[in-house]
Amino acid sequence: MKNRKEIFVYIGLIALLLPGLAQAQVNSPTLQNATLPQLVEYALKNKPEIKQALIDEEIGERDINSALSGWLPQITANADLNHTLKQQVSPLTIGGETSYISMGSKNSSNITLQADQKILDAGLIQASKSVKYYRQQYDLNTEKQVINTIVGVSKAYYDILTSQEQLKIVSENINRLEKQFQDAKAQYEVGLVDKTDFQRAQISLSNSKADLRRTEELLKYKYAYLKALIGYDADKDLSLSFNGQEMEQNVLLDTTDILNYQNRVEFRELQTQKQLQQINTNYNKLQFLPSLSGFVNYSWAFNNNDFGNLYDQSYPGSIVGLRLSIPIFQGTKRIQEIKKSQLLEERIDLDLINTKNQINSQYEQAMASYKANLNDWRTAKENVEISEEVYNTIKLQYDEGIKAYLDLMTSETDLRTAQLNYLNTLYSLLSAKLDVQQALGTISLNQ
Repeated sequence: MKNRKEIFVYIGLIALLLPGLAQAQVNSPTLQNATLPQLVEYALKNKPEIKQALIDEEIGERDINSALSGWLPQITANADLNHTLKQQVSPLTIGGETSYISMGSKNSSNITLQADQKILDAGLIQASKSVKYYRQQYDLNTEKQVINTIVGVSKAYYDILTSQEQLKIVSENINRLEKQFQDAKAQYEVGLVDKTDFQRAQISLSNSKADLRRTEELLKYKYAYLKALIGYDADKDLSLSFNGQEMEQNVLLDTTDILNYQNRVEFRELQTQKQLQQINTNYNKLQFLPSLSGFVNYSWAFNNNDFGNLYDQSYPGSIVGLRLSIPIFQGTKRIQEIKKSQLLEERIDLDLINTKNQINSQYEQAMASYKANLNDWRTAKENVEISEEVYNTIKLQYDEGIKAYLDLMTSETDLRTAQLNYLNTLYSLLSAKLDVQQALGTISLNQ
């Protein structure tokens, strides 16, 4: 719950800055030696999906205000201008004699100003009760975007740092192999060994240089992906700050946390949807009630056979009253709509059950993956220490002529493999931790 409140506070701060977000992105600073919290903060201010979610909140608020505006007086003005092409003739009988006279004037005009006020209306009652839940929907959508952003940016950040560390390992390996290649070549030239030793060293060196090039090219893509993820200008430079010790300290997770479905955005979205559907059911029941509204108007009537003098004299009038509309029979439409809405409620109940099962399955999978990766990470960490010790020992023995070059190459390959496995397991562990937190619904702004 605390993490969710933290997210909503941050969302509120972003919403206050919404009018200036577009300009802020144009003048956004260049990220150099950026930490993960800085990347997340930048993404929450500049990522298009976050901005769209905040705009959707604003649109939703306008929709709410539009729906509730029906409770306010509705004032209209109407005017008409008529010219009679052929006047109606009516009989008039006086003393047994009938004569025919023309009724009305050739030109007439009416101007009416009327105010209507809804007093009882099923649609407006529904709108008033739905306001709270529609706002919840918009807030939950923004929260979901924030959570996805935090998880996505965190994984991309860890992935880049893993690749950067791989570059260091491969570069160190190339330095060792270059020295080994030069030593093997020198020994071959003086006749101490045959040429297979330095040829093997040359092959290993070429493979390591190819690995370095491959990692460098993939790193360019990963930086481009991270820039797109946080809404960063592709033409601007981006560099990251890395603290390997801090990353290792952040891998542990309390595996005794209890799964609470209320922490999941998806579950609360369905609950909100059910509340709205229940309101819709009540709305359909309210359709049996009459609607009541009041009105008042003031009108001006103008009549004259001479068009030029039409508006010289007005004949005002005013009416105030109530209008009651009773829906007596509409076939079975209202009954069918009530039954349909009740069935939709049942369907949402089944969605809630299904979502619970999915959340539980996701949690179990994420936790199993985390525990497996935690074990792999600890094993890989031990293997690195052992491989370094083995390599240093065999290197000394090779320099003294006790071990063959093949043994040295094998130990060097084992060391490099152990180091790379350690980095890969560290990244997998950090990603698995994020998956567990997302499954639990405990993602926070400070991962």
